[in-house]
Amino acid sequence: MPHASDDPTPLDRKPAVPVRMGFASLTSRIGHPEANRASHTERCIRAADAGVRLLAFPELSLTGYGLSPSALLSAEPLPGPGSDHLLNLAVKHGMVLCGGIMERSRSGKRYLTHLVCHPSGHLRWYRKLHLSPGEQTIFTPGHHIPLFHLYGMTMGIQLCYDAHFPELSTLMRQEGADVLLIPHASPRGTPEQKRDSWMRHLPARAYDNSLYVMAGNPVGSNGEHLLFPGVALGLTPDGRLASACLSADAAMLLTLDVDRDALHRLRAHPMRHFFSSRVLLSVDPSPRKIIHYHFRQSDPVSTRP
Repeated sequence: MPHASDDPTPLDRKPAVPVRMGFASLTSRIGHPEANRASHTERCIRAADAGVRLLAFPELSLTGYGLSPSALLSAEPLPGPGSDHLLNLAVKHGMVLCGGIMERSRSGKRYLTHLVCHPSGHLRWYRKLHLSPGEQTIFTPGHHIPLFHLYGMTMGIQLCYDAHFPELSTLMRQEGADVLLIPHASPRGTPEQKRDSWMRHLPARAYDNSLYVMAGNPVGSNGEHLLFPGVALGLTPDGRLASACLSADAAMLLTLDVDRDALHRLRAHPMRHFFSSRVLLSVDPSPRKIIHYHFRQSDPVSTRP
């Protein structure tokens, strides 16, 4: 597994300028892992040219999303071929990469897992907490709520259906999150219809918690029976739409500039005093461990969850 031992620009230091994040909406086909990995490689090159420092991909971008028996054959271990490929790309391009796999654990459980690959060679991940009705009989929900400290900001990850549970966003904010990354694999409808659907709840996650939100979907067919409308959105901490991309069949790259100084100014506004006094009254009582991951160049390479 690669490990970069010497980086002249520490990635956990507060940036002097806004951090450019990107979301690559692409086509991921079930049963075609090599083609999927090649698409990730091509998107990384384009994102690097656009000055992106953290690039995200849709849910299950490396394996393809599906619930059929043939789709489940795409599940892979962690670490495995998908995570190794993405980690190599992160090291090569000096960029944080966040992509998805259908994970098969050593015990045989399946998880919907999103990877965070750091250019130092460190690998972390998030396992989807809230499974949709169709996923509940196939996958196991995660039990950890990880927060990732990158470029002087703190990022939380939610996957698709997770975003419909507002308490999770508030909990992440209370733990210090500045950005929510919300990769989707949401089929059916046109790109415009999907955008309108997301705009009913994602701006609320941003506004209510003073968070940047970046979300995106795959584009096109998964090679079986699901068709994904391409859409990617970037939202500012006051709930405004900063950027959007729509496509029925072509890969896209959305960018969102995260400005921590602007974020602090917004949170310091006197009308935002309500947040510190909010109490979560309906959080799921099941034990879920909150983990803070700080990426440092001197740490040993680790693949712990």
